[in-house]
Amino acid sequence: MIVGLTGGIGSGKTTVAKLFEQRYQIPLYISDIEAKRLMIEDTFLVQEIKALLGDESYLPTGELNRGHIGGKIFNDKSLLSQMNALVHPRVAEDFKQWYKAQKSPYVIKETALLFEIGGHLSCDYVISVIAPLQDRIKRVSDRDNLDEEAVINKIKHQSSDAYKMELSDFLIYNKDLSELPVQISNIHKKLLQIIHI
Repeated sequence: MIVGLTGGIGSGKTTVAKLFEQRYQIPLYISDIEAKRLMIEDTFLVQEIKALLGDESYLPTGELNRGHIGGKIFNDKSLLSQMNALVHPRVAEDFKQWYKAQKSPYVIKETALLFEIGGHLSCDYVISVIAPLQDRIKRVSDRDNLDEEAVINKIKHQSSDAYKMELSDFLIYNKDLSELPVQISNIHKKLLQIIHI
């Protein structure tokens, strides 16, 4: 089974995903990490990104110039849509190849924009991680060294928690890290029951 895992920026979805991997050896595909890898390794995609956002999208080392790319796409919805149209199909194809190699009862595909790109339609079940807005702002601000306004701008580009909750099969409330293992254990057990293990 494919279990999609999503949540707004700063919700703690990657922390939750890694707990599934560490505690239950569930194979984990983190779309954001794989997208960044493909944006560097896929030469055709590199050329497309340069054509869309300029050669300065890449540093002389070949790494992504995240400041330049972010500054462009988060201030222009049209560019953001075009960028997503380049990257998301490559990630979907990469995931398919990865998925074929897995032997676990289920896999977790962690994707920030799961609903926005229609990725939930190819998942058997979806888990959404929900966290208080102020906690999310603080986490992203601390992690990415951004001011509150910049974080809120990023949050605005994602669908609301209410929308995610409506479309999800399971919810994890990330207010207190110590409560995550129990919530994850309960969902893991339910998924195994569904698969009849």
